Amino acid sequence: MSSDMDVFQNIIRIDSELNKIKDYDILLERVLFEARRVVNADAGSIYIREGDEIAIKFAQNDTKQRKLPPGEKQAYPHFSIAINEKTISGYVAMSGELINIPDVYALSSGLPYSYNTAYDESVNYKTTSMLTLPLKTQNNIVLGVIQIINAMDKDGNIIPFSVHDENLVTHFAANATVALQRAYMTRAMIIRMIRMAELRDPKETGAHVNRVAGYAVEIYERWAYKKKLDMDLVYKNKDLLKMAAMLHDVGKVAISDTILKKPARFTPEEVLVMQTHTLSGARLFDDPQSDFDTIAAEVALTHHENWDGTGYPGWVDPVSGQILKSDAEGKAIKRKGREIPLWGRIVAIADVYDALVSHRVYKKAWLEEDVLKEMRSLSGKKFDPELLEAFFDVLPRIHEIRERHPDED
Repeated sequence: MSSDMDVFQNIIRIDSELNKIKDYDILLERVLFEARRVVNADAGSIYIREGDEIAIKFAQNDTKQRKLPPGEKQAYPHFSIAINEKTISGYVAMSGELINIPDVYALSSGLPYSYNTAYDESVNYKTTSMLTLPLKTQNNIVLGVIQIINAMDKDGNIIPFSVHDENLVTHFAANATVALQRAYMTRAMIIRMIRMAELRDPKETGAHVNRVAGYAVEIYERWAYKKKLDMDLVYKNKDLLKMAAMLHDVGKVAISDTILKKPARFTPEEVLVMQTHTLSGARLFDDPQSDFDTIAAEVALTHHENWDGTGYPGWVDPVSGQILKSDAEGKAIKRKGREIPLWGRIVAIADVYDALVSHRVYKKAWLEEDVLKEMRSLSGKKFDPELLEAFFDVLPRIHEIRERHPDED
């Protein structure tokens, strides 16, 4: 009885934590992790519906993770599956029904779906038991599919998923779906703000801000791992940073088209006007109602500050425009080192990397090797050396994010 009560209390705790997460992607990753943990499953994937397909968003595998160096994250392929009866996940997305399979290698020949064993061979992993269920709204609209793989007993042996497991994950998925709908609304509002900025500045694309936000989270997570920060704090900060980083340049909506869309190099006067987008962006969050507002304001204001104190805008109050710290000439003293908030220092690295590797109307994309050489040369000058090392540590993940969010031709 006490064991069942512990599980019940754990479910309540997870539900509460999921409802606090605002970013869509971070919520999906956490949903998959917690769903696996509640039934002691070794691996799993989560898919989201996109039209007539479901696209994989996250995959996790404890067995493969244990083989990686400490702090590394496993890579996973990005693909979509048609919503039809041919595959297990496609069938679940189509039917909205749960499927519990004791052994995917022993499926009946009379079933409409099958399991492609070639994937196991390609990743050197054996899938046996599989529990697949829809992420379904109260109106029976399927938002996605969660697939949990290889239930484990207390000795680490693979066992089938039980009916009790089905009930646990079904309850969990129902509550997770509500949280996903809420997170989707939050993401939609942020995307609308970005699209508004994109109407003004063609460089401020959805792909760009998704990449910068993704890079920023990876850099922060690796840095936090090295610092041995509490994981609950890391989860919370990842959520807030992801959304704040997407809005790093939202202040550009206040810059005139004459300057913002100029196809040539700016004059010194135009550069000064352009730099005010940091103040304008921070002013959007000048009445903080949450930790997100505080972080978003810090990112908007300080992501162009430099570690050596040569960036902008320096010690200026974004609301009043008043200089808070001035030099002998009355100009704003620049922030430097750890005077720059952590979030601004992280987004600075992410933003510069993406700008250099991306094609723009006014410049060609740099070669990756030249970009990395330039980034290295700016350690201790433009960038925080510790955070830059974290960036290089997660470079494979950075590349994955870039592939996931390509610029439109």
